[in-house]
Amino acid sequence: MQPSPELLDRILDPVGRALSPEAARRLVALRADDDTQAQIDRLAEEANQGTLSPEDRAEYESLIAAANLVAILQAKARAVLAGISAA
Repeated sequence: MQPSPELLDRILDPVGRALSPEAARRLVALRADDDTQAQIDRLAEEANQGTLSPEDRAEYESLIAAANLVAILQAKARAVLAGISAA
C-alpha cells in the first residue's frame, strides 16, 4: 500500500524547509528522462485500455508513487522560491 499524498506532504515538510534556493531551483527543473517518460506513457495507455499485466501494474503504481513524491517536493521547492521572491 502506497502512502497517501497528504501523508507524504507531512513527512517531506522538513525536507522542504531545508532546501537552499539553488536546490529548490534544481528540484523544480527535474523531469523524467525520455526512456522513463516513454515507459510511463506506455503503461498509462495500457492502464487506460485495461490491458496491464500484474507485473506492469506494479511497475506503473511504483512510477506513480515516485511521481507523487517528486511533485510534492517540487511544490515545496516552488514555495521556497516564492518566499524568496516575496522577500
